[in-house]
Amino acid sequence: MAIIKPFITSVRFVSTIGAGTGTGATFVIAATAFTNDAGAAATAFPSTFAYYNLYVNGVLQQGNTSSVTTTAITIPDGDAENGGTPVTVEFVVN
Repeated sequence: MAIIKPFITSVRFVSTIGAGTGTGATFVIAATAFTNDAGAAATAFPSTFAYYNLYVNGVLQQGNTSSVTTTAITIPDGDAENGGTPVTVEFVVN
């Protein structure tokens, strides 16, 4: 029997820390503050995905430093960063 590889793709969203709201543990950036790979405004993050990667200023963050829903990403203490710092969220979807 032939081995069938699973379908895997990724979807990336880009914004800046300055688009976030809240302070400390409640700092969040709404999904609508991000743009997708095509440069269009995002409406929501994927509802199902295998995993996601968070990059702050181009540096991959540890898995326990954020949480994500379809409407926002929470980055505790993200408000301590400079407002112009880029944030990229990459979802691996299968």
